[in-house]
Amino acid sequence: MSQVKQNDTVKVHYTGKLADGQVFDTSEGKEPIEFTLGQGQLIPGFEKGLLDMKLNEKKTVNIPKEEAYGEPRAELVQEVEKNQLPEEIKPEVGMGLVSKTPDGQEMNLVVSEVKENTIVVDGNHPLAGKDLVFDLEVVEIK
Repeated sequence: MSQVKQNDTVKVHYTGKLADGQVFDTSEGKEPIEFTLGQGQLIPGFEKGLLDMKLNEKKTVNIPKEEAYGEPRAELVQEVEKNQLPEEIKPEVGMGLVSKTPDGQEMNLVVSEVKENTIVVDGNHPLAGKDLVFDLEVVEIK
């Protein structure tokens, strides 16, 4: 029976949870995700957890934050003058914003604090600093 190895394209059903059991993402009720291992499309711990799994095998992997989204980075938290926002935007804590870098790349930000004349935005991934748990099931190996 074949096992998952680097550079294989696989289809996987998954449920991602925080250490306290709170589900943050799942393929349940949807199509499984399909990707090729070794191309950096998914977090390192997810790919590592799939290695050597067999077709239709199920397993739970614990992924430390270092193999997930890493530690939050202070340089990705910035204070921005409210007058730099488009007029129609009324910032609220938890609101998502998209900023364009000078080279045209888009960066997802979340408003973490609203002050009188400024807002604080956080460009860290929402799961940065968290250990993750994934229930995995390999449904196809190509």
